[in-house]
Amino acid sequence: MKNYFNFNLTGRKLFPIWLLFLLIVIVPYIFAANNLKGLQPNEIQFWLVFAALFLIFIIAYILMFPFAKLAIEGVVYQDQSLVFYGPFLKYIGTILLGSLLSLITLGIYIPWFTRNINRLFIDNSSYNSQNFKFNGEGGKLFVIITLSIVIPVIVIGIILGITVAKYLPAANAADSLTFSLFQQLFTTIVVIPYMYLNYKWLVNIDYKNYTISWDTDFWASCGKIFVEIILAFITIGIYMPMASLRLYKYFAERTTAVSENSKLKFGYDIEPKDDFLFIWGQTLLTIITIGIYFPWAYCKIGSRIAGKTYLEKINLD
Repeated sequence: MKNYFNFNLTGRKLFPIWLLFLLIVIVPYIFAANNLKGLQPNEIQFWLVFAALFLIFIIAYILMFPFAKLAIEGVVYQDQSLVFYGPFLKYIGTILLGSLLSLITLGIYIPWFTRNINRLFIDNSSYNSQNFKFNGEGGKLFVIITLSIVIPVIVIGIILGITVAKYLPAANAADSLTFSLFQQLFTTIVVIPYMYLNYKWLVNIDYKNYTISWDTDFWASCGKIFVEIILAFITIGIYMPMASLRLYKYFAERTTAVSENSKLKFGYDIEPKDDFLFIWGQTLLTIITIGIYFPWAYCKIGSRIAGKTYLEKINLD
């Protein structure tokens, strides 16, 4: 029997946080980023703008706390909502320390910073008075990032650098645009293993005596991601909502909650045409309103997807 989720967060409830985010994060970021152009590291103004950008980054993370709390508690299963009771001051401490250490270590600390944020949100969330527990480790994420992001990006950078130096100076505008598009596509394809491994690392959660994880195959999963990315690319992004839906369905159906004597399986009842048009409709309304409509779009899309996401028991016999 399928038991479906629900998402009862409303745009009206989310709007004040989003409006604050627009006013003190998005607008200042655009202004600061524009002022950073043309400045050199040996100029005082460069470091002042850089400090402003770092402050904006911290503020964005701070605003993520009430946003995430509302989103978590908006999830409903069998008429009971998830509860989040994470301490705000501990979260602020985690953000400040993690940001500082990530900056000092030139990004090396980011995997542990990411682990601490996920652990704070997941470990302080509960359902039916039972806490979840995040099992992802910073060291494992560091290895994932190094092998699937850092090394490939360095190799690609060297290859593209040689190619640019050799061929691009003599290329016309059309060739340059083609090269740029190819570069973006190639880079995205190369980091597909990171997309897969990162989310597999993230879906590693205990609840009661269950372990929630992906029951997936690396090559098949990367192949699925590759196909959806290619389709989105050749349609100039028009297919993107469908790509996201198909990937969500693919991985939802391979997400399991397993205990010693029981197995639960997630799934999603996709309606390709209706879901695709619904998401595009909400996206267009967000674009037309210059982002003002985003809270309502987020909540309506979340409600539609959650309402067709289910959990069912699998017979182990």
